[in-house]
Amino acid sequence: MRAPRVLYLAFYYPPSRASGVFRALATGNHLARAGWDVTVCTAPREFFSERLAGAVDESLDTEVDPRVRIERVAAGDYHWETDVRRFGAVRRHFPTVVDKLHRGAQKHVFGERYLGWAPGVLRRAVSLHLKEPFDLVVATGNPFVSFALAWALGRVLRVPYAVDFRDAWTFDQFTEKVRFPEGGRMMRWEARVLRDAAEISFVNSGMLRWYAERYPFAADRMTVVPNGWEPEILGTPAFRPSQESRPLSFGYLGTVTPYLPLDVLFDGWRRAREHALLADATLDIHGHLGFFPDQRDELLSRLPLDDGLGVRYRGAFGKADAPDVYASTDVLVFCVPGARYVTTGKVFEYMAAAKPIVSVHQPEIAAADVLRDYPLWFAGDRLDADSVAESLVAAGKAARDLDEPEHEAALAHARRFTRDATLAPWEQRLRAIAGGSR
Repeated sequence: MRAPRVLYLAFYYPPSRASGVFRALATGNHLARAGWDVTVCTAPREFFSERLAGAVDESLDTEVDPRVRIERVAAGDYHWETDVRRFGAVRRHFPTVVDKLHRGAQKHVFGERYLGWAPGVLRRAVSLHLKEPFDLVVATGNPFVSFALAWALGRVLRVPYAVDFRDAWTFDQFTEKVRFPEGGRMMRWEARVLRDAAEISFVNSGMLRWYAERYPFAADRMTVVPNGWEPEILGTPAFRPSQESRPLSFGYLGTVTPYLPLDVLFDGWRRAREHALLADATLDIHGHLGFFPDQRDELLSRLPLDDGLGVRYRGAFGKADAPDVYASTDVLVFCVPGARYVTTGKVFEYMAAAKPIVSVHQPEIAAADVLRDYPLWFAGDRLDADSVAESLVAAGKAARDLDEPEHEAALAHARRFTRDATLAPWEQRLRAIAGGSR
């Protein structure tokens, strides 16, 4: 019997460094290792390097399983091209007409600026299917035009499809507000997609509950597929006792965004440094400042680099460099937006480092469910400077006293969340769905 064949729609895929790319990368790799014939449909490389001004991590290319076939489809330049010298002939001569057409498409067809990706994907998918049929279409969002494409391809190709919510679609997971008018076009699109999907997955249970309550007709096909971490990238850290001859090193690893509670973090850090144990401690910020270049200056201004607090901005690092960065850090600072529907993928990497973790976020967010049984987790019952300071000092003490049994206990908890562990049950369900279509 031939391997099941899947078309995976993932607009953001290596070398993109978008936050959701690691889930997409892991999904394609896991399916390939599990014996699937995997074709990933994604955006062109130049879209990430040029349109998004260098939002790439070239080291991620080496992590793609060589068995994964990658199809790069033009993203549609209208919303991204700003150089009039590169406009097409029609747009140059009839800019008003072209603008009305694009606005009309978003108003009457699909309200997302990634809509320009859709025509090319449809053509490429149908062409590939005619040569060798797909058994299943899987789409990850955002962008959510991939979900609409999965629905359309399901009907055209007569194959089942699954959708994977990395993010919420019609409500903002950070503000927890509905993003579109009730009964409007995008709400109807979401209902249509969920009505016909064979499988619907979410990154956490909070997001699943929100959708199950809103779309009870699809609740029996909804499941949680947590994010995870990749042992093949991060390895297994060896136990290293604390070196009391050097100051404690605290670190935040990840993209710094405007949503982070940075003011609370740095106020808490300032108070924690009053404790003798942290008097000479450092807090290193590792990662990009924003997802786009225009966010960098504003975010850099929010870092107290010149206040004598030991706060240092270390810049971005490639995925391949992550093990060394984790190894050089004594305590990891998990600073994320305060929303019940936010997990992030970074928390799983933090646990895999087997280091003390300090939470700087609202207590009730989804990530807390993952951290709850982690033996080196330090979090207060509120988000304020005093609570953060107490957690920082306690974590510093734990780092100094860390022994090998505690290290192994932390690793044991982290192993529950390797990508293979979190994706395996989902892959089995997809296999059953694909088998039913053959």
